Amino acid sequence: MEVLKIATAGSVDDGKSTLIGRLLYDTKSLTTDKLEAIEKTSKQRGYDYLDFSLATDGLIAEREQGITIDVAHIYFSTKKKSYIIADTPGHVEYTRNMVTGASTSQASIILIDARKGVIDQTNRHFFINNLLRIKDVVVAINKMDLVDYSEDIYENIKSDFEALMAKRDYQDQKITFIPVSALKGDNVVNKSKKMTWYEGETLLEHLEKVQKADIFNVGTPRFPVQYVIRPKTEDFHDFRGYAGKVYGGELSVGDEVVVLPSQTRSKIKAIYFYKDQYQTASRRSSVTITLEDEINVSRGDMIVKANDLPTVDKQFTANVCWMDAEKLTPGAKYVVQHGVNKVLAKVDAINHKIHPDYSGIETGATDLGMNDIASVSFKLNKPIFYDAFKNHRTNGSFILIDTRNNNTVGAGFIQ
Repeated sequence: MEVLKIATAGSVDDGKSTLIGRLLYDTKSLTTDKLEAIEKTSKQRGYDYLDFSLATDGLIAEREQGITIDVAHIYFSTKKKSYIIADTPGHVEYTRNMVTGASTSQASIILIDARKGVIDQTNRHFFINNLLRIKDVVVAINKMDLVDYSEDIYENIKSDFEALMAKRDYQDQKITFIPVSALKGDNVVNKSKKMTWYEGETLLEHLEKVQKADIFNVGTPRFPVQYVIRPKTEDFHDFRGYAGKVYGGELSVGDEVVVLPSQTRSKIKAIYFYKDQYQTASRRSSVTITLEDEINVSRGDMIVKANDLPTVDKQFTANVCWMDAEKLTPGAKYVVQHGVNKVLAKVDAINHKIHPDYSGIETGATDLGMNDIASVSFKLNKPIFYDAFKNHRTNGSFILIDTRNNNTVGAGFIQ
């Protein structure tokens, strides 16, 4: 079944966890014991409604404070599709958590409180969606029940958000506006009878119709080799295949390819998935490829089409989201993990900090603190083969690892 990964973002009390809980409840995805626990806790707290946020907020601190702190992954399915929702915190101090949750998502839901409209946090949430090149974004204007389901308020918020959209540098996004009440269930799974003026789809209807071809960036095919398969059995004595996942495009039998970093050329002889053979490997398919020539290919190498090579270099500039308590400074050394490759890197320069509320940049920065986003230049001890993130999400992203404790301290998106 097709799987859609969704990131959520919203400010304090925008109703993000409640929206997810409502999705689970109305799609009958909550187990009986979970539903009984929600009913019991809601009654103990004196609520005359079910507190659906209890379905997602798992930490004690989250339940006590009524806020989301950690990234929680929620799974549910309909007859058409399976979903993984990354429930990310919306606070400024948890920007790194939001980036983490959104980095592997193909779609996003940004919540706006209908009483408050577009606020600074909305700018930040949309900026991160723009930074991470998420193609399908739903702007859910929530708590419409608290503004008497007003069409005028909805249209005013929509207009304000459209003004924010003009500031983005990534135009290949589909933005969908949906007025909802997560608490009452309006336009989440079921069509609202209180907002007959809204003629669009419910949130679930929209998600059900999102097509894979529309959400995955169409780039150029990149095939990082994960494993070299040599069975050495009687039936496959001379078999030599290269297992991995195809990103960005398609590879077909007969394609002329180049193996990086050796620059060796060959042609694709066959494409296998277990015992079956295919003429073409589509985007995001995990396959084993064999080549016509006996050449040296190892884990970490990359197979690409001969007429479409990535950049091969020992330096690059990237937008980095810093996630560690210890600051990043020029001259510091980290391991860059780019795909399956790990390369020692030195911070060459912090070019400027980026304010994620679209208020501009800050030059002259001497370090990066936790949750800072900045343009940073790196020098590597050996070349990697990369694309700009805007052209290829997978081959244009990396993580930074502290060499002393092996902690992941940053995420980067190559410019």
